[in-house]
Amino acid sequence: MTAHGYRDVSFWLDDLVTGGVDDLAPRPPLAGDTSVDVAIVGGGFTGLWTAYYLLRADPSLDVLVVEREIAGFGASGRNGGWCSALFPASTAKLERAHGRDAALSLRRAMQDTVDEVGRVAAAEGIDCHYLKGGTVYAARSRVQLERARAEVARDAELGGVDGLQLLDADEARARAGMSGTLGGVWTPHCARIHPGRLVRGLAAAVERLGGRVAERTTASEVTPGHVVTDHGTVSARYVLRATEGWTPQFAETRRDAVPVYSLMVATQPLPPEFWDRAGLAAGETFSDERHLIVYGQRTADGRIAFGGRGAPYHFGSRIEPEFDRVERVFTKLRAALLDLFPDLAGHGFTHAWGGPLAIARDWTASVGLDRGTRIGWAGRYVGDGVGTSNLAGRTLADLVLGRDTAITRLPWVGHRSRQWEPEPLRWLGLNAAVVAVGLADAEERLTGRPSLVARAMAPLLGE
Repeated sequence: MTAHGYRDVSFWLDDLVTGGVDDLAPRPPLAGDTSVDVAIVGGGFTGLWTAYYLLRADPSLDVLVVEREIAGFGASGRNGGWCSALFPASTAKLERAHGRDAALSLRRAMQDTVDEVGRVAAAEGIDCHYLKGGTVYAARSRVQLERARAEVARDAELGGVDGLQLLDADEARARAGMSGTLGGVWTPHCARIHPGRLVRGLAAAVERLGGRVAERTTASEVTPGHVVTDHGTVSARYVLRATEGWTPQFAETRRDAVPVYSLMVATQPLPPEFWDRAGLAAGETFSDERHLIVYGQRTADGRIAFGGRGAPYHFGSRIEPEFDRVERVFTKLRAALLDLFPDLAGHGFTHAWGGPLAIARDWTASVGLDRGTRIGWAGRYVGDGVGTSNLAGRTLADLVLGRDTAITRLPWVGHRSRQWEPEPLRWLGLNAAVVAVGLADAEERLTGRPSLVARAMAPLLGE
């Protein structure tokens, strides 16, 4: 793929070129066999945060990141730009498995992470449009409003750890002027960012600290002490996997995760009179209480970038460029956004894109380091990776350096999910889940009662 071709990956990468921030020209690939202290496979948020914190802690380390395309080519350059405290496994699930104190420690660590990303961006001069305005979840039906109330009540039972605030209709519409809003929930723990600016800025920061980023370098095999690539073999004391949606492309981790696609659209820049009613003036990200996940933000240049699930899982965990664009899903996303903000009528859409994210079998993200093999890993963020990857990078750095810290004792550290089922069971189950989530929303619209389908699916979706 040419540098021009990388523009087409997402609005965020195209905007870097259009704005004269980054021409996306690939860095040189690996120049033959080499030996390093730490080899990191994957040049997205996880790999770059890990390299950054390692080099901050010990500038003498020789750290190499290998990336098959360019830094930010994967989910890190395609996501919705929510730097949130969301974690794919619910607090209730973590509490059942690890106890309340451990679950709450992870929640607080995720909240601190939102601020840490902003701190580093400012310190490194990365203008990623960081603006911490929290997230508004609109309740647009009676059943959604009851769900919102239940979420706030659960948070109160945990001591208000997530700071959830129940909003009445006027309060919700004042923050995010979505149609049909009866109320909602606001959490302070989210910042809007431009993910393309952040990931490319991190790559530059790693290089300033003495790290190396080898782009257009495809890793084909990861073994203890070695990474085999198409441009040479890397020998390393530690090898760290940061491959997220591409994890199933390696034979040894083929069933450790599945790549599931999330797609997005972006509007043209919108006029002030639109924003007078739509709000989002403080940088709030937005969603609603439906079961099928949607997510959006007001960009710094006055667009709405909006995404959601609904694309199919592809047999055998295949990843192909044509899967990034599903016109049927784009059409539904545009319609859903117009339903949320009817004043968009007459305004155009300029971009549509997508890409794979990774899901573990138990919907629990994890980070760890095998002391025997010295192979580390992090990921399976289920789309919540902008913030979680920063916590993962700090954790991996501490583990490599042999530090016993508060974050290395969090309950996701060392977690091992069981493997996904073989095909065709994997294909059948995942695509049935996609259909079921859509049916749950239709059921609630029809009956006006909480979905029985959603209740049945909850144990399979991180609850």
